[in-house]
Amino acid sequence: MTGCRRWARVRLCVVLTFSLPPASIRITMPEFFNVLPPADALALLLDRLPPEPGVGSSLAPTPDSLGRVTAEAVLAPESLPPFPRSVMDGYSIRASDTYGASDGLPAWFTVTGEVPMGRRPEVALGVGEAAVAYTGGMLAGNADAVVMVENTQHIDADTIEVMRPVAPGENVAQPGEDVEAGSVVLPAGHVIRSQDVGALLALGLTQVFVADRPHVGILSMGDEIVQPHVIPGPGQVRDINTYTVAAQVAAWGGIPVPLGLVGDDYEEQLDAARRGLAHSDVLVLSAGSSVSARDRTVDIVSALGRPGPLVHGLALRPGKPAILGLCGTKPVIGLPGNPVSAMVVSDLIVRPTLYRLMGCAGAPLHPERTAKLAQDIPSAPGREDYVPVQLTEDADGTPTAHPVWGKSGLIFTLVKAGGIVRVPPDASGIYAGEQVSVWSF
Repeated sequence: MTGCRRWARVRLCVVLTFSLPPASIRITMPEFFNVLPPADALALLLDRLPPEPGVGSSLAPTPDSLGRVTAEAVLAPESLPPFPRSVMDGYSIRASDTYGASDGLPAWFTVTGEVPMGRRPEVALGVGEAAVAYTGGMLAGNADAVVMVENTQHIDADTIEVMRPVAPGENVAQPGEDVEAGSVVLPAGHVIRSQDVGALLALGLTQVFVADRPHVGILSMGDEIVQPHVIPGPGQVRDINTYTVAAQVAAWGGIPVPLGLVGDDYEEQLDAARRGLAHSDVLVLSAGSSVSARDRTVDIVSALGRPGPLVHGLALRPGKPAILGLCGTKPVIGLPGNPVSAMVVSDLIVRPTLYRLMGCAGAPLHPERTAKLAQDIPSAPGREDYVPVQLTEDADGTPTAHPVWGKSGLIFTLVKAGGIVRVPPDASGIYAGEQVSVWSF
């Protein structure tokens, strides 16, 4: 396979001898970081956080609670349904009156009335009697089952034939079958979904205690960065990371707090970082996590408070030059300057950190789908690769993932993609034709 060979792991030691240049022309570069797998780096950070949620809680209107995290377990104040309820249009009957019914020997019933929707039944059934039932409505008195209208036919205005027997409770939702009073509806630390909103409102719970949204300060640094409304000069680029990371934070339930742009002046960077950290639950520093001489982010994180930097470098592509730190009890995360790298690291590190602060044991799983890989993806054992892919369907309907190749500074590689494929660290690549799991955008 071209560009994606499965090489055996070997240890190689090469000794080079050379003469040092004169001291006057030596160039000092920072020591390169020691990388960790993303999951290990994240665990190192989360293990240092306090076990309780890092933010407060408050009551939120249930209709506005989508995506919020429950701050305490929600208990059902009543049972649902509160009464035996028909789940079909048909007829309330006594099940025993239908035993033995068939197409060749149907059972005859006299229709004695109906049970209107939203009303208590005013009719009680005797032997061989039925009453019209509607989906969601109550059953007639003495009825214990509902026969579907499809399994009946009219003989005259007041008589029907039933061609299928029903068992007691058939086509009937029993009291408490959906949820019983006092049971846990949603546990603490649960991300509220659309169906959860409906369930809470069905129980009359118009407000719910949720974790407050974490404030995430976002500081972009670099002499080459300008605001999006500015026409860049030579060597300058518009600020992307502030806004892409802010959009990610908002989608994950946080409140982004853009802190503006700061050039490559250490004192200015440190002052802006201190002010941002004071008013945020998490601080994200963008474009200051590399190992070049001008990047002082490790020094900044160290100066913000103990324990300071925990991890400098992830076994990851894109996104290797990342910093994970803890200043007091607040996470500080340094993202690479390249926008694709920044978004990948933000997803892997900032996202689960925010959910942890809101009381979740883990971030919600990404929506995934399986697809056939269209091209080889080469990689190197020992690191995780995240490759953007376009998703299409073959003529037979088979989902196919097409890698979108591009450097980590090219934001449109993500714009053109419909998802991302992860290459695990123990693989030297993935062959075309293999089935892959795609994180769908």
